Amino acid sequence: MKNVVLLGSTGSIGTSTVKVAEDLPDRIRLIGMAAGGNADLLTEQTRKHEPAAISISDPAKATELQNTFGMKTKVYSGNEGLLKLATLPGADIVLIAIVGTAGLQPALAAIRAGKDIAVASKEILVMAGEIVMSEARKHGVRVLAVDSEHSAIFQCLDGKPSNSVRKLWLTASGGPFRNTPKEEFPNITVERALKHPSWVMGKKITIDSATLMNKGLELIEAHYLFDTPAERLAVLQDFTDFVWEVRDANATESKPCHPPDAG
Repeated sequence: MKNVVLLGSTGSIGTSTVKVAEDLPDRIRLIGMAAGGNADLLTEQTRKHEPAAISISDPAKATELQNTFGMKTKVYSGNEGLLKLATLPGADIVLIAIVGTAGLQPALAAIRAGKDIAVASKEILVMAGEIVMSEARKHGVRVLAVDSEHSAIFQCLDGKPSNSVRKLWLTASGGPFRNTPKEEFPNITVERALKHPSWVMGKKITIDSATLMNKGLELIEAHYLFDTPAERLAVLQDFTDFVWEVRDANATESKPCHPPDAG
């Protein structure tokens, strides 16, 4: 049984994580849950999973939640609340699914408290990857990837050293403009860019996907997560999650790879 703290429990990744916990009750227990502003959904999740502690951004909402749950569940708020949950003594792993930069301090706090962390927020490693990975090595904890591309790499490497791989190719579907001729690009509108052909996401991530900026951020993530220099990272337009070139004494091969639940 893994005791999990989930920071960002009411977002898309957070609700998916909650669903996984519900499907695997004998393997995952949610002992801490934090939300931004969705008090109603956090209340529902708390009633169902009975975590030891929860947190919400707004102190006024935290007071209402504390009145609702009484002494049964400790309620925190704001940045301090995220730090409290990230360092809960009973936690084995802290999953950080907070959008933007707000997840960095909780991530570092969890690492320094000896917790493994699972990172769903690209910003943490993009802005402070060297610091995060250095602290993880110092405290002997793991930094795990949640994004499908990086999770696929993690599973396929399966403990192999990064220098056994000649190159990691992150793949890009091309988004809404995969088949758009270059000469039409000056006429692209925001409305068209927001219509991703496969996924319904927030506006920022959808625009980042359409411009391939998101893939640039994923390259930076991969650099830190897998200790792989930039010259051994590349992007390929394809529908698998990533392709790797394996280096050994006898052969070099390129393999597409994706986790079992990825398309």
